[in-house]
Amino acid sequence: MLGSFRVARRTSLLQAIRRQSTTSARTLAPVPGLDLSETKLRRAIFYVPCSEERKIQKSLHSSADCIMYDLEDGVSLNRKSLARSLVAGALSGPQTRELGVRINSIGSGLEADDLAAILRCARLDVIMIPKVETPGDVHYVTSLVDRLAPESKVKIIAGIETALGVVNIRDIALADKRVDALLFAAEDYCADTGITRTKGRQELYFARSVVATTAHAYKLQAIDMVTMDFRDMDVLREESREGAEMGFTGKQVIHPAQVDVVQECFAPSSETVAKAWRIVDGYQKHYTLGKGAFDLDGKAIDMPVVKWAYRVLHRAELAGVDGTKIGD
Repeated sequence: MLGSFRVARRTSLLQAIRRQSTTSARTLAPVPGLDLSETKLRRAIFYVPCSEERKIQKSLHSSADCIMYDLEDGVSLNRKSLARSLVAGALSGPQTRELGVRINSIGSGLEADDLAAILRCARLDVIMIPKVETPGDVHYVTSLVDRLAPESKVKIIAGIETALGVVNIRDIALADKRVDALLFAAEDYCADTGITRTKGRQELYFARSVVATTAHAYKLQAIDMVTMDFRDMDVLREESREGAEMGFTGKQVIHPAQVDVVQECFAPSSETVAKAWRIVDGYQKHYTLGKGAFDLDGKAIDMPVVKWAYRVLHRAELAGVDGTKIGD
């Protein structure tokens, strides 16, 4: 799987591009407006119900980029208190992966106790706020963070799950600098709008596109919907590839068997990495010849394609995708 792949040696070129202002980088072809600021992937966000200690223990061995301990939909109302105590324990143990908590929605009457239980946990990296409809939902959480854990560097994932959330998505994205990602939840969106979810998913394209586009507009990650048929790996792979093609950077996962498929689909394939290296090499070569656009395999390559190639290589580097034989 991807976790066993080696990081490409030639990513030193990427490192040089990031240091555009240094002397060594000036000999490289410039790439104006290139953004390689992303430092951490969230290909799979794996929800773990926090009312079951067995599942919490199993999650410690998950390869998911982000482990999201769930206090909301995955926990019955009569086990919320137990779940809070268990998640506090989970956030104090050894773990190298990103750890987060999905709290109950703002206005549920449960969110304050959720936040009080988790905000002083040293290993809390991210809070997922479900059903965000206005910037005020984000402000409620960040104000409690500032009061209870002022030194915390916790990030926020805003869940877009209703029609109002879609309408207000720009203001939600800009609500606080700690908002790090926008997430689309299909089941709640369908329940709110009366949409019938189909296998073709065409009824969800608009909302998903809004979430992905807004996230990229404000340099945030975009997290796609859950595949509810968790036993069907073909459907999971189809949805994951579609989400990646739409611009999503990751996907929500509800079963351990989904993790590897999702993380593979949201990382560049070896073939895509090979193509990206050829584009970058071609750009560097033609730049020294004083040429802008150039031909590669009968297709015109210009600056937007070059930027795409660099972003592919950057994500490949973060994912550890093998590219050591490309152009060596």
